[in-house]
Amino acid sequence: MTLDGFRASVGEDVPPPLSLALQALWWDAKGDWDKAHACAQADPGPLGAAVHAYLHRKEPDISNARYWYNRAGRTPASGALEQEWAALVDELLAD
Repeated sequence: MTLDGFRASVGEDVPPPLSLALQALWWDAKGDWDKAHACAQADPGPLGAAVHAYLHRKEPDISNARYWYNRAGRTPASGALEQEWAALVDELLAD
């Protein structure tokens, strides 16, 4: 799947078969932060932590986001949220 295909899938009622981290970003794109957060929280890996960090940055709960960036082994993002979202989707689709 490509980033454009992922974006197009957001028009559906349920996500396609995806990793938990991608499901989190899918629900986020649909505007359902709670479902997005539940998916990110259920992913114990570093990519799940990176998505979790993004979601808390978007919330905004910056101190909680910093905790999750640290868990992901990443420097806290500071650019536009849309850029971080797209970069995470690209990274997860390539994984």
